[in-house]
Amino acid sequence: MKTTFLYSVLAAGLSVLAVGRVHAHSAVEPAPRPEEGWQRRHGTMNTNAMTLGEKSQVIFIGDSITQGWEGEGREAWATYYAPRNAINLGIGGDRTQHVLWRLDNGNLTSLKPKAAVVMIGTNNSNGEDNTVEQIADGVAAIVGKLRERLPDTKVLLIPIFPRSENPSAQRGKVLQVNQIIQKLADGQNVHWVDFGHRFLASNGTIPRDLMPDFLHLSKKAYGIWAESIEPVLAAALGETPVSAGATAAAAASDLTGEWVATLPGPNGDPVDLPFSLKQDGANLTGRFARPDGRWLDLKDGKVEGAKFSWSIKRDRPDGGSMTYEMSGKVEGDKLLGYTKTDMGGAPVTIEWTAKRK
Repeated sequence: MKTTFLYSVLAAGLSVLAVGRVHAHSAVEPAPRPEEGWQRRHGTMNTNAMTLGEKSQVIFIGDSITQGWEGEGREAWATYYAPRNAINLGIGGDRTQHVLWRLDNGNLTSLKPKAAVVMIGTNNSNGEDNTVEQIADGVAAIVGKLRERLPDTKVLLIPIFPRSENPSAQRGKVLQVNQIIQKLADGQNVHWVDFGHRFLASNGTIPRDLMPDFLHLSKKAYGIWAESIEPVLAAALGETPVSAGATAAAAASDLTGEWVATLPGPNGDPVDLPFSLKQDGANLTGRFARPDGRWLDLKDGKVEGAKFSWSIKRDRPDGGSMTYEMSGKVEGDKLLGYTKTDMGGAPVTIEWTAKRK
């Protein structure tokens, strides 16, 4: 009851629906975008929501900065969020009104996530498009809709990130919005997770290695985001937090490329076998050379942090087949692995190492 009353007061104070619409404006008027690319991505997200359904534990809601988890943020996503069946509901260029429309038109279909990570509003801050109060209204409306549609979902409200290389009027505008929307957090259902200061140098500038265009995030910056929210997110999910070094481990385990494995041969002498890997997020594909010059495709390849695994199946000359389960970890520029198989009914484990060509 107390939480419901709090949101009613905030909504009224921020000019969102209370008894009727008061001073309605663009930031709180749900609206789609006509662009074909936007419509296509919206449809894809709806399909993902229906496919994963209640398996998805986490959803991310926002604009291009959120969509960027699929680009510069993909390694951190593979480590922190892919195992949780997370869904990315970010579309480049979106404003609060576009998110409001999406939430009512399929993005939440079949979903019952334990947590929703929300960061939206920077595109509303351009020029005179919306005032500080109007942007805050739009964010409040989104949080209110999530609480209405997903009452059991914990909302992690992320302040709008600082932007532009140097302190500016627009950055000040964003900061004022954050000061207002912070009051939406109640510490129970809505959590305020503020780490924007980590994107600033001591002199107030934004380093290019964190935001190359002073707006969108680099791989390093997505790692900061993931590490910053992980304690609160893990608590919402009832899990142990992923270690703070997971992003570095994920970066170390980018396995795409040509490799040479060294393993003991039939007489104990080392044998070098080339293989190639292609990593796409948490998935691995590739092929492994046989001594006779033929190649065998990798199956079920996976990467989890610095750990990897795949299987290989080959036909035996006398009929039948053998399956090799290969797994291990990345250490520096090497792979340390072992292979498990069955020979004559007896389990066999073979250790091996690999280095890049």
